[in-house]
Amino acid sequence: MLRDFLLVGIGGALGSMARYGLTLLASYASIASEVGTFAANAIGSLLIGIIIALSKGDWYLLGAVGFCGGFTTFSTFSAQALHLLQSGQRTMGVLYIFASLLVCILMTWAGMALADKFLK
Repeated sequence: MLRDFLLVGIGGALGSMARYGLTLLASYASIASEVGTFAANAIGSLLIGIIIALSKGDWYLLGAVGFCGGFTTFSTFSAQALHLLQSGQRTMGVLYIFASLLVCILMTWAGMALADKFLK
């Protein structure tokens, strides 16, 4: 169990550093931050797909859960949505996609509004 946590932690640290590196690269190249975020989400989704298809056990924990989780949680969302759609749970898959996008955007707005009201 501890070994699994360490694998996820190491992968997560590497993914977070890679994400920060991508952010610095986008900034250095004078690219809008949204483009950097979009690129991280797209690259992370591609990577998690490759890792899921090719790995199990330790490599899955290090790469999919750790690295991709640290690089972007959007990759995990994408993999879960695709799993629902491919397993015949189309209604649940579509609901999960739209609910995730709507709820997370609304929660971000709510968090900003609450912080602005109570923490400033």
